Parts: sequence; C-alpha cells; structure tokens
Amino acid sequence: MCGLAGFVRGTGDGPALAAAAAEMAASLVHRGPDDAGVWSDPAAGVALAFRRLAIIDLSPAGHQPMSSPCGRYVLAFNGEIYNAEDLRAELGPVAWRGHSDTEVLLAAFSRWGVEASLARLDGMFAIALWDGERRRLTLARDRFGEKPLYWGWCGGSLLFASELKALRRHPAFDSALDRDAVAAFLRWGWIPQPASPFKAIRALPPGFRLELDDGAGPGGERLLPYWSARTVAEAQAAAPFRGNFATAVAETEARLSASVARRLRADVPVGVFLSGGIDSSLLACLAAERVPGLKSFTIAFTASALDESRYAAKVAHHLGLDHTELPVDEAAALALIPDLPALLDAPLGDAAALPVALLSRLAGRQVRVALSGDGADELFGGYKPHVAVPDLWRALDRIPARRLVGGLLGILPAAAIDRLAVAAADAVGRRRRSHPGLRLAKLARDLGASAPAALVGGQRTLWRGLPPRVTGARPIATRFGDPFTLADAAAEAMLTDALTYLPDDLCVKTDRTTMAASLEARLPFLDHGLAAFAWSLPTEFKAGGCGGKAVLRAALRARLPQELAERPKHGLEVPVGSWLRGALKDWAGDLLSPARLAAQGLIDPAPVAMAWDEHQARRKDWSNELWGLVALQAWLRTL
Repeated sequence: MCGLAGFVRGTGDGPALAAAAAEMAASLVHRGPDDAGVWSDPAAGVALAFRRLAIIDLSPAGHQPMSSPCGRYVLAFNGEIYNAEDLRAELGPVAWRGHSDTEVLLAAFSRWGVEASLARLDGMFAIALWDGERRRLTLARDRFGEKPLYWGWCGGSLLFASELKALRRHPAFDSALDRDAVAAFLRWGWIPQPASPFKAIRALPPGFRLELDDGAGPGGERLLPYWSARTVAEAQAAAPFRGNFATAVAETEARLSASVARRLRADVPVGVFLSGGIDSSLLACLAAERVPGLKSFTIAFTASALDESRYAAKVAHHLGLDHTELPVDEAAALALIPDLPALLDAPLGDAAALPVALLSRLAGRQVRVALSGDGADELFGGYKPHVAVPDLWRALDRIPARRLVGGLLGILPAAAIDRLAVAAADAVGRRRRSHPGLRLAKLARDLGASAPAALVGGQRTLWRGLPPRVTGARPIATRFGDPFTLADAAAEAMLTDALTYLPDDLCVKTDRTTMAASLEARLPFLDHGLAAFAWSLPTEFKAGGCGGKAVLRAALRARLPQELAERPKHGLEVPVGSWLRGALKDWAGDLLSPARLAAQGLIDPAPVAMAWDEHQARRKDWSNELWGLVALQAWLRTL
C-alpha cells in the first residue's frame, strides 16, 4: 500500500521535473513511510514519484517507481495484486529480481499488454504506467474503487496522484471549486465520482483506465472501461443461480474463504477489524482458521448506548484471537475531529470516519494489514433500503395517477421542486421536513421516480425538501442512463449502492483513515468473483429474512453461538447530535454562521440557520445534515 504522484507535459530539465514530483509525493508520506522514489524523462516531460508502505517483499527489490528489465515500462503502483503468485507461475521463467507484485505487474504488461493484464488482475490498485516506446501514459484503477486515483489538466500538464493534497503541491494546480460537486455533496454527504471538489480534477472511475499519447493535450485522453459492475450484475441476473439455499451458503463460504486466504498473504503482521457484527465476525472466523492467534481490534465508546465492543470480545474469545480493545471517551474522540478534514482529503459527511480513524490508529501500532468487512451489505442486502425500496416501489405501482404525476414532475427541474417543497412547508407554518408539506413533496418525488434506483437516491438524500442552494445536484438514478435489467427492485437497490455509496463513501473513508495510520485495509468481500456470484443469487438468499445477508448469517451460525451470530445490524454510531449541542457547539456554530455562509456564496444561510436553531432547541434532529455542512466548512478551511 502506497501513494503515487506525477505528471506529463511538464517543463524543465530532469532535476526540476523530479523535484516537482517529489514535492507532490512528500504530502503522501503517511501512505508510504518506508521508502521514497522518483523517476523522470525530461525529453517526454514525464515524472513519477512514489511513497512506499512495504507489505510484500520488504527488500530494495520492491522499490518504486520500477522499470521493466527491457527498459520500455516504468511503473508506480499503489495496492496489492492478490493473484500475483498465480500470474508469476503463468508467466513462466523470468529473471525475477525479488518477489513483489509490482515486478509481476511489469512482467504481465510486457508479455500480455495493458488491457489483457488488467482483465487478469485480482486486487485493489491504482496504477501509473509510462510506456517509453509508445510514449503513452496509462492510469488504471481497480474494479470497485478501493484505491484512489485523481487526475486533471492544470497549466498544460496532466497531473495525477493518490490524493488531492499531492495535486495541490504542484505549482500549476487549479484550485477553483466545482459548485456542482459541492451541491452533490450536500445532497448525499459524499462527492459522486468521477467528480472531485475541484473543477479541474476528476477521479478515475472504478474499472477504468486512462490513456494519453505523446502530443495529445486536454481532451485528447481516452477513458476506457475494462470491467463494469453493472454489466456483470446484469449478465448474472440473466443467468441466475439455480441451486438451493444450502448450496448457495456453501458456495458463498468457499468463495469468501478463498478471498480471505489471498488477502492474508503478506510479509508483515496481519489483523482484522472486529466490530462483533455479521461481516467482521465471519471474516475473523475464516481468517482465524489460517492464522492461529490472529490479532483483532475494536474500539469501545464508553458513553455510547450502542457500543458493541462486548460482542467483539466474545467473538474473539470464542475464536482464540489476540484481541485488543481501545476504550474511547468523548475527549479522545473530540480531539481527533480537527484533524479529519486534512486526513480525509476531501469533504465527507460520514461521521463513522471518526471511529474508523481511531480504530486504524490502534491497529497500526501492531500490524501493517487489517481485513475489513466493507462491501458485504451492498452485495448481500444488508441495508434498510434494500427492503424498503422494493416495498415502496410496489406501493407506488398501485397508485393509478402515478405515471401522470411523474410525467408532470419530470418536466420540472430539481430546484423548482425544492422551491415548491419549501412553499408547502411555509403553508403549514414552519420549515421542518417532518411537516405535511415536506412529506407531500417527498411523496411527489417518489411518484416521479422512473426506477428503483431513484428511490434509493431518495432514501440516501440529506436535506430532503430543504436543500441548501448551490446548484441542483442530479438525482442518483441519472448517473446510470438506461434502467437496470435486473431481477427485482431489491437487486436494483443493492447494485445502486454498490455503484455509488460503496466507492464514493465507504471506500473513501476506509482508504483515507487506514492510510493516515500507515495501515493497509484489505476488503475480502470485494473479490470480483465473489461479487459476480452474489449478483447471481435470488433476493431471498440475500435481503430476505430478518436483518438481510441471509447466506452470510447462515455461514456464521455454523461457527459461532446463536447470541453472536443472530444479532441485528448496528453501524458505528457517533453522538454528533449531542456534540453539536455541547462540546462542538461553538466551533460548529462559527463554521455555519450566516455571515460566513453568505460571504462564501455557496450555501443559502436561511435553511441552515433554521436547522441549527431547531437542533439546538431539540425540536428536530438535524445532526446528519449539519454534520455534513460542518465537514464541508472545515475542509474549506484547509484550502
């Protein structure tokens, strides 16, 4: 796990190019504290820089940027290739210098080419490859977006890096904000890829590669998909799993077990994040079968009614894990909050980033790699919308006038509907989303939904009926073009989350918080073969039953006592609502002051002031919405 940075179309001699790239990479030392490297080609105006966190092959043979023996390719690679040993065997006799997966990647590109090699990879990765023979830059990103990679044209150069902070170190960086991205953040609490908070910068979409040939300028790059979650999911739905539930459980368990085994490979200590929930407990069971005395980590919020650390401790005791628990009081949690904007690198309204950052700091003191359960809910139906959306879709279909109302709403822009919602709320006396006017506005949006994906967007939307005005953010369903061709609304809801919430929120949160602690997170549920199998399963094997994730629960029941295997889902709850009325009131109140918002010109201060006053008076809990605004304002202060 590492950090990369670089550019093409740079100017200056070799030392100048190398110095500029090294300065960019210096901001990524947390991603790679073990080694640093830089390479440049003045004739081509190319520079690559790297920070290394050594996980596989700790020797200098794993140093990057790495050149191929033939001299044609130079590679900077962030991530892990879990099937590297299989690829090494397939490549046959090669004069290997070490046993890093970086060296395997270079050999694969040399033998099979970039496109064919990407199709063979099982891993998480962000890749920057310079082909000196073709004078071509290739950027590539893994299938689910586990590893970040940003790029953009600034001052005639194409810049790229693992994090925005590295791009901001380049002297040509363009810091103009993308108002549409800010609007989308206010609607969802995350910035939907490929957008970034900056106009000039984009995130490379998951499953894509970018190619830029020598002489091509802005607009001359090619964005090419090599894998599509939607395409695979729709293909699997067309040829669904025909076995019974027991067979589905056995196959899911076998695939997940193989994924865990591949992700345990490392030349450094490996552990597991253990919350006591279904996903992490199942990973711990499978990993403990292969690693006796496996280290596990959890945090305990001492003042939280939803603290689950006691269940994590019971799971660890049952499995014989080497368990570490970190009690966290309010003071310790609050002390980290000022660091979150720089740590997260971009606005993120997910308050769970705080406990994950604390957990990563704990684990990072003992291990370099930790398994995490991200992706299980999206693939196996673990969220409430996966049940609520199908029910709502069926109810809407029984409303005779729905199509007519939807057609009428379809000609109105989102901003107009928002104004109607506020006007309706005014008619009943107060602007509160729980009032009848705003409920009617939400119903009107649901009636106008063209597909279940649009309803998922409604379930995830913040500021329902009262969005602070920036520019109108597009509904989530518009990102997918044509409607999905899946088995049912539940399958559409799960895939929608896998295409949006997973890469835009969860993978961002996990990558940034773990890498801030120089810790590599590995996500066994995001094995693309396991994902394809999950998409073939009928809904009742996933979202069906109490709490969803039926096949995962069944697999866990065979390994843990019932009290540990049959628990309802709880997220990492953070008491931001009470903090905004107490310890964070002055800090947050200053960030959200009407004068500050009016001076910025991004957000309408009026609804924010209304929400703040109602939250302080305990008339309405606006903690999620206000936390997102605070996250945005705190990040803007870092610019």
